[in-house]
Amino acid sequence: MGWGSVLLEVTLMPLLAFATGLLLVLMMRRIRARLERRVGPPFFQPLYDILKLYGKRVQISHGFIHDLGIIMVVGGYITVEMYLPMPGMDGLAAHGDLITLAYLMMVPSLGMALGVGQCANPNGSIGISRALMAMLGYDIPFMLVIVAAATLYGTTSLPDIIAAQQGGGMATWGVVTMPVMAIAGLVTTHVMLAKEPFETYVAPAEIATGPMVEMGGKFMGGLFVVQAFQVYTAGALYTTLFLGGGTSWLEFLPKLCAVMFLPFAITVLFPRFKAGEGLLWVWKWPTAIALLGLALIYLRR
Repeated sequence: MGWGSVLLEVTLMPLLAFATGLLLVLMMRRIRARLERRVGPPFFQPLYDILKLYGKRVQISHGFIHDLGIIMVVGGYITVEMYLPMPGMDGLAAHGDLITLAYLMMVPSLGMALGVGQCANPNGSIGISRALMAMLGYDIPFMLVIVAAATLYGTTSLPDIIAAQQGGGMATWGVVTMPVMAIAGLVTTHVMLAKEPFETYVAPAEIATGPMVEMGGKFMGGLFVVQAFQVYTAGALYTTLFLGGGTSWLEFLPKLCAVMFLPFAITVLFPRFKAGEGLLWVWKWPTAIALLGLALIYLRR
């Protein structure tokens, strides 16, 4: 494929990921509203929220590092989407593998820490320390999922993993060939979304929304953009590793919505963990399940 086609794909992929992410955010809000016996927001509400926030004037500036931090957060996810295949487009996935993707997914959290640290607000600092601690927790089962996929399919290339699953039909999907690891991956996906009961770094009633306490106007708008990218990335990565991706959007989008439905529904039903409890729970259960799944894969070889 020529560089012109690659350039077109890396331009379209973040835009499509953002649009799909907005649909998933709407789905999340509608599910929450239904479970709480509310009507829920209108179809374009996630987009209205972003436009409203970017239209507000920011009266307080914390300097260049504060601005750089939100650029890293948004830019990190835009770069991630260039390496995450979607139906009909691989982008830069052929030039970077799962390991590259795992490293890139750390950039938004580090950018958030950089920007919020510039504010010197104690609530923000507490929230960032908890966010980095949560990342340390879910990175372990996440890396075990990557090792399991690479071991089973003999490659860390996402296009090759998708081709291997699609070539053999549903019998070669990751959810069938490594079901225990699929459970660990689904739990880890929920933790990565940082929704209840893993919402420790926001904790509105405890640390006044943590990292968002100094984020208003365009900064908060940037975080709303990141939320759309975040839910898409978590769901698309799971769909790619365990459900064979998709040959078209008509196949890919229902899989994506089905994957995200369970975390979106669970988040309404459970209260928030304490900071330390959440980390210990992640190290105990999804990590143990992932180790079991990895052991079963090695025993089959």
